[in-house]
Amino acid sequence: MQRSSAIELLAVPGIPRIAKGDDLVALIGEGLARGGIVPRGGDVFVLTQKIVSKAEGRMVDLATVKPSAEAIELAGNVQKDPRLVELILSESVRVVRAGPGILIVEHRLGFVMASAGIDQSNVSGDDGTALLLPEDPDASARRIRDALIRSTAADVGVVINDSFGRAWRNGVTGVAIGVAGIPALVDLRGHADRAGRALKVTQVAAADEIASAASLLMGQAAEGLPVVLARGFPYERRAGAAAELVRPRAEDLFR
Repeated sequence: MQRSSAIELLAVPGIPRIAKGDDLVALIGEGLARGGIVPRGGDVFVLTQKIVSKAEGRMVDLATVKPSAEAIELAGNVQKDPRLVELILSESVRVVRAGPGILIVEHRLGFVMASAGIDQSNVSGDDGTALLLPEDPDASARRIRDALIRSTAADVGVVINDSFGRAWRNGVTGVAIGVAGIPALVDLRGHADRAGRALKVTQVAAADEIASAASLLMGQAAEGLPVVLARGFPYERRAGAAAELVRPRAEDLFR
């Protein structure tokens, strides 16, 4: 397979605000037609977690949440709404770090992240609604990919991205939390570098790189561009899953 020498990113225009039950693929199709974009085999669609979660009805009214004693105590330490903390705990398997304004947890999907990925920005316009991650982002990506292949007749991949902070570095960046149709992790161990030396440890988080690149167009505030088509994915295609990117606890020197 000849490696691509260029990556092209195309924001799909005109995606409306998403509500529970909306047909994301139909809306993407309308946006593609509006923008004159014709998908090709090998293209990768990157969708924000928010639109997938909204379509799947993962919104929770905080008025319906009754915080536990544990959530109330922890909320006092992290200075957050106890109801929100209760949701975070319900989506997590353990608390990793906690401090004023920050609650880092291990999500039930294995991701180590702030607030279990639960978000209140660009959700309902008030502080009374919280948005959870999709129940199974890899399964969501597979369903969306299957529907896109049927609607476009192109063998495309799908990445669902979210914004993560990182230890030791300021700012957030896009990462893949759901993947279908491309490898999430590319293992280059055993391949030769330009000097002929065999690589011993190099694995590339390819899905994260595509997710981060797409985030440059998507933005983090009011840009309203939740779907990006990435063209020129440079690695050999295979079935993949974001679960590949979760480092096993036994190999994690920082947990």
